[in-house]
Amino acid sequence: MERAKRVLREAAGRLAAAGIADEAVAEFEPATRRLGIPRRARLRPVGRGWRLGVLLLSADGGVRATGAVTRAVPPGHPGHMAVSTEERREVRAAAFRAFPQGATVNYDAPVVPLTAEALRDGTGPLLLRDDGVRVRWSLSAGDDAARDLESYVAERVGLLLDPPRGAT
Repeated sequence: MERAKRVLREAAGRLAAAGIADEAVAEFEPATRRLGIPRRARLRPVGRGWRLGVLLLSADGGVRATGAVTRAVPPGHPGHMAVSTEERREVRAAAFRAFPQGATVNYDAPVVPLTAEALRDGTGPLLLRDDGVRVRWSLSAGDDAARDLESYVAERVGLLLDPPRGAT
């Protein structure tokens, strides 16, 4: 576990030192009514992080599972479309109210506890096996396809530090 924590801290340090832009991380709070007064849905800022595939890495080496993502852009007007379209519009509106225009906002990204117990029994992107911490790069691929954390993070950090030609 200590090796995994060191790998994550060093990766965060490399990204910060290189000036790689991080992204906002927030928790979505749906619209509610309190004492009969309606409250709009909101995205409550909880931190910042770099998206490394299925992981969101914070500056201190903490990790979240990548959740959903939106941009802080004007949401437009309700179009009486599909429910899922209106839900995405509501999230965009919440992002637009809480973050600078154009910002990328990650939300519904649960914290991944970096403890042996949690990773041994967990179903998230990180798992602990005899040979160390591994990354489920795809939750549908199964545990046998999990990659070594160190090589996974090195590859993802490398892509951020030196993106392929033509990548934006």
